[in-house]
Amino acid sequence: MNKVAVVSDSSAYIPQEYVDQYGLTILPLTVNWQGKSLYDGVDIKANDFYQELAKSKEKATTSQVTVGQFLEVFDKLLKEGKDVIYLGITTGLSATVDSANQARKELGEPENLVIIDSQLVSMALTLMVLEIARAAEKGATLQECAQLAADLYPRIGVYFTVNDLQYLHRGGRINTAKRLLGSALDLKPILMIRDGKIELVESVRSQKKAITRIVDLIERDIAGRTPVRIGPFHALAYDEMIMMEELAVERFHPIEIIRSEVSPVIGSHVGPGTVSMAYLVG
Repeated sequence: MNKVAVVSDSSAYIPQEYVDQYGLTILPLTVNWQGKSLYDGVDIKANDFYQELAKSKEKATTSQVTVGQFLEVFDKLLKEGKDVIYLGITTGLSATVDSANQARKELGEPENLVIIDSQLVSMALTLMVLEIARAAEKGATLQECAQLAADLYPRIGVYFTVNDLQYLHRGGRINTAKRLLGSALDLKPILMIRDGKIELVESVRSQKKAITRIVDLIERDIAGRTPVRIGPFHALAYDEMIMMEELAVERFHPIEIIRSEVSPVIGSHVGPGTVSMAYLVG
């Protein structure tokens, strides 16, 4: 049994097989939609959500994990004698880490509870969480896990393209969305998470070109370094995700591929048709 308990949140949308394998604790954010408050990945699943969202004109909103949720989980794990590390969704997109820090304060700021703003989300966060979990499984201390998270961050990246900029515009998650809305209808933006926030990288004229360009950008970032792990993920765009994955496998031969979907809480802001790839190098 690991002495360090690894906790994350549903924004990562870590496949259940890995949650089970490493004994991860995942706290759900909330999707507010159609008059209901739904726990992300629990009360609402990605594929069902995107099929409905594509047909709906109603805006979905999201809420962070509450202080009470964190208190319950942290208190339980600490009483079990565990050291606890929480790796959370970037504060650039959610106040969830703030809730975690408040819970830690209410627990008396125990030294064996570490809260980390990953500055990541989705599969980029998954890649970090799994590396920390593997280290913990091998006996890494809480301090070593926290240092590893800091070491991993510059080696992780993520790019994505969306099918409809309206979702980013309505959610206010990217400043350039309004400007891009006035461009050609077939314009496909390539975006990335930089310093915890969504940033526009460039734009191309079709989704196929966007997929190829994302792989180009990842190959540039990898710069021949090895080993490479990738995390392709999508929101109702499975075929496009596989196309991107196949290009990546051909180009830089990853040693591990972890597929997932965009969590509903993130998909509320990027919309159906989003296709993305995260990577970890070294």
